Amino acid sequence: MGSVCIEIIEGNPHLRSLLGWHLQQLEYRVHQAASIYQAREVFLSHQPTLVVLDADLPDGDGIEFCRWLNRQQQPLILMLSARNSEGDIVAGLKAGADDYLSKPFGMQEFLARVEALIRRKRTPTAPAYLDYGTLQIDLVQRRVRFQGEFIDLTPQEFSLLYVLAQAGGVPLSRSELLRRAWPDAIDNPRTIDTHVLSLRKKVELDPRQPNLIQTIRNVGYRFNMEILNSNISQSQTTKLARERFNNQRSTLSSV
Repeated sequence: MGSVCIEIIEGNPHLRSLLGWHLQQLEYRVHQAASIYQAREVFLSHQPTLVVLDADLPDGDGIEFCRWLNRQQQPLILMLSARNSEGDIVAGLKAGADDYLSKPFGMQEFLARVEALIRRKRTPTAPAYLDYGTLQIDLVQRRVRFQGEFIDLTPQEFSLLYVLAQAGGVPLSRSELLRRAWPDAIDNPRTIDTHVLSLRKKVELDPRQPNLIQTIRNVGYRFNMEILNSNISQSQTTKLARERFNNQRSTLSSV
């Protein structure tokens, strides 16, 4: 647990020290603050995973500070307060707190709440839908929509496209793509080249001059994230639609 950083923002020095000591015994890294002014400095310096926040601080409103925290890196927030009415609890949760613990409380309950929140952070819910501007990837239906049109991909092409897009523009080697996108171990990295070529025919405006799935010399491939958010001219869109229509017509005529 030593990699998990927790910030305690509590106006009562005795409670603050007690909470910090117990968390340190569980090998959390702990930083403490007695006021909103100190809390802001500590948060910006250490970027904690979890913030234990007293709702009643000597120099300001903990509820308002909770809203500020949510505009930052969205840490987990466990709010402590002597106010335990339903309205107070609802106000704290609506301000962005992930959990609300009324004072006085037992130490074992406090530690259990902390551990439950940390587990939530470690096991985030997988997204069901990825939106990259002109490219949308539906992970449930395993469908891809590009420039407003659904693209017919094989299961392996879908996995390859997803892995490239998820990398966020970082170049990936052929061996890395095989490891991430293929269900079974394959010894031939050139398998990637064959599938990239097939994928380019379906998502590139001009597969002979690809600008979406780029080849990185001596490395592998990267996904050009910049182009997804750029405005594609009407002529390009028309060209793509015309090419697909011609391809479909050629396929039908050959049957």
